[in-house]
This record gives sequence, structure tokens and C-alpha cells, in this order.
Amino acid sequence: MATTIMTVPDISCEHCERTIKNALGSVPGVQAVKVDIPAKRVRVTYDESRIGVEQMKDILRSEDYPVSAAEPG
Repeated sequence: MATTIMTVPDISCEHCERTIKNALGSVPGVQAVKVDIPAKRVRVTYDESRIGVEQMKDILRSEDYPVSAAEPG
């Protein structure tokens, strides 16, 4: 398993958190999604053989939550 922390500047409330968790949590290979609203960061634990960071960024972009940065967690 791998972990990535993504900075998502548009996170502002619990609705944002639910939308992001629902969008990523249902994707095969994603094990856990934690959203830190004040820090505007999303921590994702996932199986690198099933999904990659760019795919997760695309999913969030499609939900109107573009990722400004991603780093290993």
C-alpha cells in the first residue's frame, strides 16, 4: 500500500469532505480517504497496482476539486 497527501485548495466544509470521500472511496484500489478541512489536504491510502495519483487527481478534478500539489505520505 502507498499513501499520498494531496493539497486541494477548494476544500472548505463537510460537504466538500463527503464529496471527496465518496468520489475516491468507491474507486477500486483505494483503501482509505481522510480529509483535513482546515489544512485543505486529502490523505489517500491505496494500492499502486490498481490506481495512481494522476487518476485520483483526475477524479477530484471531475468533482470540481482540483489538486494543487501531491506528495508521498
